Amino acid sequence: MAKMEVKTSLLDNMIGVGDMVLLEPLSEDSFINNLKKRFDHSEIYTYIGSVVVSINPYRPLPIYSPEKVEEYRNRNFYELSPHIFALSDEAYRSLRDQDKDQCILITGESGAGKTEASKLVMSYVAAVCGKGAEVNQVKEQLLQSNPVLEAFGNAKTVRNDNSSRFGKYMDIEFDFKGDPLGGVISNYLLEKSRVVKQPRGERNFHIFYQILSGASEDLLNKLKLERDFSRYNYLSLDSARVNGVDDAVNFRTVRNAMQIVGFMDHETQSILEVVAAVLKLGNIEFKPESRVNGLDESKIKDKNELKEICELTGIDQSVLERAFSFRTVEAKQEKVSTTLNVAQAYYARDALAKNLYSRLFSWLVTRINESIKAQTKVRKKVMGVLDIYGFEIFEDNSFEQFIINYCNEKLQQIFIELTLKEEQEEYIREDIEWTHIEYFNNAIICDLIENNQTGILAMLDEECLRPGTVTDDTFLEKLNQVCATHQHFESRMSKCSRFLNDTSLPHSCFRIQHYAGKVMYQVEGFVDKNNDLLYRDLSQAMWKANHSLIKALFPEGNPAKINLKRPPTAGSQFKASVATLMKNLQTKNPNYIRCIKPNDKKAAHIFNEALVCHQVRYLGLLENVRVRRAGYAFRQPYELCLERYKMLCKQTWPHWRGPARAGVEVLFNELEIPEEEYSFGRSKIFIRNPRTLFKLEDLRKQRLEDLATLIQKIYRGWKCRTHFLLMKRSQIVIASWCRRYAQQKKYQRIKSSAIVVQSYIRGWKARKLLRELKHQKRCKEAATTIAAYWHGTQVRKCQQTFSVSRPAFGAKVLQKRQREMFLNSLNYLTSISLCCTHFNSCNLENQDILLYLWFCSDWFLSFSLSPLGPAVTFSALNFFYNPFSNTPQARRELRRLKEEARNKHAIAVIWAYWLGYKARRELKRLKEEARRKHAVAVIWAYWLGLKVRREYRKFFRANAGRKIYEFTLQKIMQKYFLEMKNKMPSLSPIDKNWPARPYLFLDSTHKELKRIFHLWRCKKYRDQFTDQQKLIYEEKLEASELFKDKKALYPASVGQPFHGAYLEISKNPKYKKLKDAVEEKIIIAEVVNKINRANGKCASRIFLLTKNNVLLADQKSGHIKSEVPLGDVTKVSMSSQNDGFFAVHLKEGSGAAGKGDFLFSSDHLIEMATKLYRTTLSQTKQKLNIEISDEFLVQFKQDKVCVKFIQGNQKNGNIPTCKRKNNRLLEVAVP
Repeated sequence: MAKMEVKTSLLDNMIGVGDMVLLEPLSEDSFINNLKKRFDHSEIYTYIGSVVVSINPYRPLPIYSPEKVEEYRNRNFYELSPHIFALSDEAYRSLRDQDKDQCILITGESGAGKTEASKLVMSYVAAVCGKGAEVNQVKEQLLQSNPVLEAFGNAKTVRNDNSSRFGKYMDIEFDFKGDPLGGVISNYLLEKSRVVKQPRGERNFHIFYQILSGASEDLLNKLKLERDFSRYNYLSLDSARVNGVDDAVNFRTVRNAMQIVGFMDHETQSILEVVAAVLKLGNIEFKPESRVNGLDESKIKDKNELKEICELTGIDQSVLERAFSFRTVEAKQEKVSTTLNVAQAYYARDALAKNLYSRLFSWLVTRINESIKAQTKVRKKVMGVLDIYGFEIFEDNSFEQFIINYCNEKLQQIFIELTLKEEQEEYIREDIEWTHIEYFNNAIICDLIENNQTGILAMLDEECLRPGTVTDDTFLEKLNQVCATHQHFESRMSKCSRFLNDTSLPHSCFRIQHYAGKVMYQVEGFVDKNNDLLYRDLSQAMWKANHSLIKALFPEGNPAKINLKRPPTAGSQFKASVATLMKNLQTKNPNYIRCIKPNDKKAAHIFNEALVCHQVRYLGLLENVRVRRAGYAFRQPYELCLERYKMLCKQTWPHWRGPARAGVEVLFNELEIPEEEYSFGRSKIFIRNPRTLFKLEDLRKQRLEDLATLIQKIYRGWKCRTHFLLMKRSQIVIASWCRRYAQQKKYQRIKSSAIVVQSYIRGWKARKLLRELKHQKRCKEAATTIAAYWHGTQVRKCQQTFSVSRPAFGAKVLQKRQREMFLNSLNYLTSISLCCTHFNSCNLENQDILLYLWFCSDWFLSFSLSPLGPAVTFSALNFFYNPFSNTPQARRELRRLKEEARNKHAIAVIWAYWLGYKARRELKRLKEEARRKHAVAVIWAYWLGLKVRREYRKFFRANAGRKIYEFTLQKIMQKYFLEMKNKMPSLSPIDKNWPARPYLFLDSTHKELKRIFHLWRCKKYRDQFTDQQKLIYEEKLEASELFKDKKALYPASVGQPFHGAYLEISKNPKYKKLKDAVEEKIIIAEVVNKINRANGKCASRIFLLTKNNVLLADQKSGHIKSEVPLGDVTKVSMSSQNDGFFAVHLKEGSGAAGKGDFLFSSDHLIEMATKLYRTTLSQTKQKLNIEISDEFLVQFKQDKVCVKFIQGNQKNGNIPTCKRKNNRLLEVAVP
C-alpha cells in the first residue's frame, strides 16, 4: 500500500468477517470460507472474541514493521484490524496498568507458526516497554535465549523446517513501571528419541548440523569431529541440508546469543564437547561373543570412537567399556552383574545418548534461567508465554502423541473454564442477566487419562512397576479390563462387543475419543518409553568423568548417594509438570493464540480446506465461537458506540451533550431496534444477534456516503468562495497599484517638464545679463580709448603750433587749449554716453546702432589721428555730435556709400548668425524629442515589468525559484512530448528505432518512455491474438526461458507448433476405455518410450498429462499403469545434447515413488517438459525444477543411479540408446 489506510474500528473495510463471533450464519463451512477469504487477501489474523486465530502464510509479510508497532501501541483491542500485536498490547497494558498477571497460550500443530508467534509477542513487548541500558540488557537476554533453545530443541520435520520438539513456558517479570526485570523458562517433554532415530525426511536437532557446518577446523579438531555428515549414524542423510537454512551462519548466531545470555567461554566449550560426545556415541557398534557358560555377551567392534569419547568426557575407557557390556542389579545389599547381549548394548548406548542430551538441555534451561532471572526482590508482575505442541493425529500415534494430546486436553479444559468464567464475570460486572451455556466438558476425558486409580497413566505406571514379565500387550489387557465400559475408550479386545468387528481398529491398538476427534494409539513402545531407564552402571560411569558438566548431569551416579528407589516414570513426571502448569495458568489472566497450518507443503498462497477443517475441529474453535455467542455476540462501551453510530440520529448528530448511555438509548429508539436484540449494561451496550450489528453498519455506511457528499458540497462552495474573494482582493490591489503607477508617471512627466522649462528660462536670463554686462564693458573701454587718442592729438598739435615763435605765449595757449580739449573731450564722452542711453531708450534696431557706432568710431579714429589743429578737431567732433549739420556734398556721398557698404556687411553677418542659431535650435529640438521618445519607451517597459511583477507577486516570493524551475521544466517537457509525438517509430515490436534524446537530464525519462512504448505496442500486438494463440505463444515463451542456449534440441522445436493431443484420444475409438478412465481434461497425449530401470530397454507407453496428474497407460490395451499426482513430481532432468531423453523425479516417500523415478524418451521433449512445468506451477504454485546436465542422479527403489550421456555411433539412426553398466551407472549414447 502506497498510503496507509486509517481505520478506527475492526468493522471498517472488513475482508470477510474480522471477528468470528459476528459470522452469520455460523457453520463449519462458513467458518472455513471466511478464513480462506481473509487468507487469500493476506489477512492471516482473525478474532474469536479476544482469541486470535493465526494462519501461517509461509512467506514474509510487511505487517511487523516498527510503524505497525506504533500503530497498535496503546490502542483498543477492537479498534484496528486483527493482529497479534493487538493481543500483545492488550496483555501488556492490563499487566502494567491493572496489575493483572497475564499469560499468552500459543497452541497449534507443528508448522503452524507457534514459535514465530511467541517471538512476535516477545519482540512487541520489548519494543513498547521502557528504555535504558539495564532494561535493554534484560530485553536482549530474553530475546537471545530463543536462538539457543531453538538450536538445541528444534529440528526439521516433514511439516516444519524449524519445529519445536519441546514445550516451553516463559514467565517474563516486570516491575511496577512495566519494565522487564528478568524471566524464568520451563521446558516440557523434550523429544529425546529424535537423538538416536529420525523419521524419513526429517533431521536431528539443529545443533549437530550447525557444529559440523559452522565450527572452525581448530574447534572441530578439539571436538574430534569431521565435517562430513555421513560419518555419523545419528544423523539422517536424506535431509541433512535444508533449503534456505545456512547452518554455518546459525552456528555463529548461537555462539553470539550464548555470549549475550551470559555463558562463559569454558561453559560453551563444555556444552559443545557434550554434544560431540552424543554424536560420536552413535558410531559405537557392537559384535556378539559367546561365553563359556553359554551366555551371549557383546563387545565393541572399533574402540577408536570409544577412546575419543573418553578423551572428550574425561572418563576411563575401561569403565565406560564395561558399562556398555555389563549391568549391575542391586537388591537388599546384594549385587548381581549380568552381561548385555548386542540388542541390550545398543539399547544402553541409545539410552545414554538420549539421557545425556536430555539432561544437557535441562541444564541449558536452568543455566539460562540463572542469567535472566530478576536480580531484585521487589514485587513483580508476570507475563507468561506458553509455546507448546498442538493436538497431534498421525497415522502411527505412540506414547509421545498420547502425552501431547493429554496436555492439550488439559489446556482445552482450562480454556473453556476460563472463557466461561470471563464471560460470567463480565455479565455480572455489567449487571446483565446470566444464562447457562451448554458446552462439552472434557473433564471426563482428562479423568480417563489422569485418574490416580483407574487412569491410563496410573495403570501404565502400575504395569511398569509390576514384577514379572511386563510387555505392551499386558498393558493393553489391563486397559481392556479397567476402561472397557468408559464411553470415550475403544478397543477390540475389550469386553464391549460393539468394537469386536471394527476392522479399522487393530488388535494391538486402543482408541480414545478426544474433544478434537478420535485418535488411535499403537500400544507398542508405551512401557519402554514410560520407563525411560538408564542402567546404573552408565550413570556411575558418567559421574566418574573428569568433565565437570557431565559429572553435574548425573548426580545419581555418586556411590555415596545410591538410591535403590525406582525413579519416576516419564508419564508421571509429565503429569506433575502439567498439573503445575495448569495451577500456574489459573492464577493469571489468559490470552489465546490459535495457530493453523494452511497446507502440508510449506508453500505460500495454498489453502487446503480439508487440513484447515481438521485443525479447526481439534482446536475447538467452533465450540469457542458458540460459547461466545451463547449470550451476546457483540459488546461495546457506550462512548465508542455513540461515537461510531451517532450520525444515524438527528438528536445525537453532530454532538451529544448528555451522558453516553442516554445518547445510545435515544439512538436505538430512533432506529426502532427491537428491545430483545440488545441490553444495556453499566458501561457497555450488549447486542445479541450479529444481524443487528451488520444492520447498523449498513446504515452507517449509507449515512457516511451522504455526509461525504454534503462535506464535498460545502468544501467546494468554500473553495470557490475563497478563490473569488482572493481574486477580488487581488484585483483591488492590482488596480490601486496601477493608479499609483499612473499618477507617479504623470508627476514625473510634469516634474521633468518643469525642470526643462526652468533650465531654459534660467539660461535665457543668464545669457541676457551676460550680454548687458559685456556691452557696458565695451562702452567703457571704447570711451577710454577715444579719450586717450583725443588727448594725445590735442597735445601734439599745440606743441607744433607754439613751440617756435612764442614759446611762452605758446605754453600758455597750449595750456589753455589743453584745458579746452579736455573740456571738449568730456563733452564728447558725455554726448556718446547720452547717445547710447538714447539708443537704448529709443529701442533702435541693432543694425542702426551698429551703423552709427561704426561711423562714430571711424570719425573718432580720424579725429584722433588728424594733424589738424584744435579748430578742425573741434569741428569734426561737432560734426560727429551733430551729423545733420551742413557739410560738403562729397562728404555726404562718401558717408552714404560707406554707410551702405557697412549696412550690407552688417546684414550679411547678422543673417549668418541667425541661420546658425536657427540650425542649432532645430538640432537641439530634435535631440530633445529623441531623448523623450527613448525615455517613454524605457518607462513603458518598466511599467510592463512592474505590472507583471504585481500580478504574480504572490508567486515570486518564498517559492519563486521553485515556480520558475517548475514552469521551465513543464515547458521543456511539453516541447519534448510534442516533438516525440511527431517522431514516434512504427508499431512493429521488432522496430529498434527511437528518437535521439534532446536533453541530458531526460536520459532516464527517455529510456523509460522507450520501454513503456515498447511494452504498449507489444500489448497492442498481443491483443490481436486469440486465446488459443496467446496460450501457444506463452508456452513458446516459457520454453525459450527454460531451454534457450541450454538444450541443443531447442532450436529445432521453435518452428514446430505445440499440439498437445497428438493421439486424439477423444476421437479414436481405440482409446475409448482410456478416455472413460480419465475424467479430467487432457493437456498432452503422446506416445513415449519408457526406459526399463533394470536393463535400459525401451517400451512404448501413452503419456497423459492432466490438470492434477501424470498418467502412463499401455499403448495396446489402454490400461493405466501408473498415476502420479503433480504434487509428487519434484524435478525433471535432461541432457544438454540433441536427444529426447528425460527423467521425471518423484518425491521420496510418496505412493508413486515405490519403484523409483521414471525415464522417458520422446520426439516432443521440449513441448512435454514445458507443459509439465506450466501445469505443475498452476496446480501447486511452485516452480518445477528443470535440471539440464549431462550427468544426473535418479532414484531406483533404494539405489541412486547416475545417468551419464556420452557421444557414440548409433545403430538405429539418431535414436539414443540406453545401457545399464552396473548398479550405479546408466549410460545413454547420443549421436
